[in-house]
Amino acid sequence: MKLVTQTEVLSERFGDEKAIKIICESGFDGIDYSMFCMSEDDNLLNTPSYKEHIKEIRKIAEGYSVTFEQSHAPFPPMKENDAEYTAKTMDKVKRALEISGMLDAKICVVHPCVFKENQFERNMEMYHTLEPYAKDYGVKIALENMWGWNGELRKIVPNVCSVAEDFNRYVDAVNKENFTACLDLGHCGLVGDDAASMIRAMGSRLGCLHIHDNDNIHDTHTLPYLSEMDWDSILRALADIDYSGNFTYEADGFLRLFPDAMLPACEKFMHDVGREMIKIINGYKGN
Repeated sequence: MKLVTQTEVLSERFGDEKAIKIICESGFDGIDYSMFCMSEDDNLLNTPSYKEHIKEIRKIAEGYSVTFEQSHAPFPPMKENDAEYTAKTMDKVKRALEISGMLDAKICVVHPCVFKENQFERNMEMYHTLEPYAKDYGVKIALENMWGWNGELRKIVPNVCSVAEDFNRYVDAVNKENFTACLDLGHCGLVGDDAASMIRAMGSRLGCLHIHDNDNIHDTHTLPYLSEMDWDSILRALADIDYSGNFTYEADGFLRLFPDAMLPACEKFMHDVGREMIKIINGYKGN
């Protein structure tokens, strides 16, 4: 099980090159390349020079013998009743799949989308549109469990793929050669589910993870053990299903609290916590 973390906050502060150096020097085995920045039209990844940039950051990681294991496409890929946004963003998602292939990342997370009507059918249409690109670039698309927002009640509520039954329906409907499931552990409690129960309900469908903590109310994406989630039950559940994917953090929200000079130390602390959590999983497996 490789220990992996995303680039988002470090790249926002320092740019991709320095972010990747910090991750590698902190001892991580792999990188989850965040492409949320592609939502901005003038971002480097949307320019003609994106290929040179991707070659450079892959070269940096290879110098440390660290691999790109996972990535995240810009989101949401589609918006209801906004054809201009959808056309532009779907093109960006296709480029994100290409970039993932260039990095030799095995999985690219592409969020399912919220629709008022025919939500399942419209998401299936979206994923089927993207499938040839994933196949061509040698990347699996990972669906993710999401949450919605009730503006009237001013709180998070279940929506697309939020609970195991719905998520499993989506995952079972796509081609396993080109798709998998990314379980965001923090999203489970936000919709009133339990992460350990969802892990068991998904079982072998589970191909990758987003690991972070929260208070079951706010999607804070902080480091495990800094908030309210029950990590012993979660790690035991991963062992019980013999989870064989990577241990991938999406937990760098807490880094935003620290000044630049402290971020390498924070990243090393994240690494150390992750190593211990992997040991616990392996202990429960009896390894």
